[in-house]
Amino acid sequence: MNKAELIIAIAEKSGLTKAQAESAFNATFEIITSEMAKKEKVMIQGFGGFVVKIRAARKGRNPATGNEMLIPETAVASFKPATQLKETINN
Repeated sequence: MNKAELIIAIAEKSGLTKAQAESAFNATFEIITSEMAKKEKVMIQGFGGFVVKIRAARKGRNPATGNEMLIPETAVASFKPATQLKETINN
């Protein structure tokens, strides 16, 4: 399912117009993104949580030259599903 299909499904399930569903969808993900940019957790009960994890700096190799290089520390987005979501998927 892609974004457009998801918006249509939200509109049908909620009784909203497609435009209203798209607006709500976009607002939801803008808020999640802005909170994660501030390194805050976003927890949705029964679904899961979005968190930012810090990946430590590490040594790596340039595949073209073979030279060793330092890969800098970076922040990565992570999602941890709730137990309820795991159970739903596995049943």
